Amino acid sequence: MTESAPIYDDKAHVRGKLDLRDAQWKRPPEPEPEDGHVEIAFIEHTDGATYVAMRNSKQLDPVLTFTMAEWDAFVLGAKDGEFDEPW
Repeated sequence: MTESAPIYDDKAHVRGKLDLRDAQWKRPPEPEPEDGHVEIAFIEHTDGATYVAMRNSKQLDPVLTFTMAEWDAFVLGAKDGEFDEPW
């Protein structure tokens, strides 16, 4: 069996604990498809950091949580074509 590197979870203290009651969810302006839109909200937490929450507009759970550094890396990767389909 191969040992894997330890996992550092820098969001363990906020996962499932972000207050989303007043979240201002952002989504694309076009009509909503049958399977929903991806929605994001920037949430300030009591630890002083801002997190990005992401969900599907048709299936409100689970909500994924990202640090700002993770979100910035994702956006840069998307702009760079990292997630483009190969065909």
